Amino acid sequence: MRLHIEEAGTGPRTAVLLHGMMGSSESWWRIAPLLEARGYRVLAVDLPGHGLSDRDPELTITRAVEAVVDAVQDAGARHPDVAIGHSYGGQLLAAAGSRLGPALAVYVDSPFCARGGWDRDEVAAQYESDRKIRTYEGLRSTRPYYGDRDCVVEGRAAERFDPSTAAALSAGPGGSWMPAAGSIVVRPDPSSYVDDATAAELVERSVDVRSIPGGAHSLWYSHFDEFVAILPEVFGP
Repeated sequence: MRLHIEEAGTGPRTAVLLHGMMGSSESWWRIAPLLEARGYRVLAVDLPGHGLSDRDPELTITRAVEAVVDAVQDAGARHPDVAIGHSYGGQLLAAAGSRLGPALAVYVDSPFCARGGWDRDEVAAQYESDRKIRTYEGLRSTRPYYGDRDCVVEGRAAERFDPSTAAALSAGPGGSWMPAAGSIVVRPDPSSYVDDATAAELVERSVDVRSIPGGAHSLWYSHFDEFVAILPEVFGP
């Protein structure tokens, strides 16, 4: 499976960015330049069925992980210095485990388990419905914290999103994939994906959980300055 990667920077360190469901590599348009300015070569991946990457109507978490790892390694980043995964992208980052093996893994409001077994046709129809309303105008009215470029980027991502690829994941077997010790989880407070019980379990696993009160699911869109400040290991001098 061929995955598209948006690359920026030529620094000595490498940062891999994995977007969330119905997003794209462009979702990181404000984050990538910060990393580039701090000496990172940035690899923002279009996940399967997203952006300019291939579709896969038989996609599973395992197949998605293999595609991501292969694409990143083909780009010359066997073990990146930093990997940031948002939501579904964080789920893949956790599932990749030691195969990707970043020096630092950051998860942004990511679910670490999936029920699986959903009806494929029903899920595909719901994704198609959601995709159609994620236009510039629709995003402007439902996400007041989005700027103009945010709406353009996410609207274009929705246009390119393939519901059948995403539905295959939901119809699959599901599973649980937890971050490794030493990882960082950043969540809004409250969070639908990393609730207090999950946060406590992560802390027991030696995962550093950090919270941004009142944040949206896409934290760097709603609380950009707070998001950057809460990750000095990544965005500091």
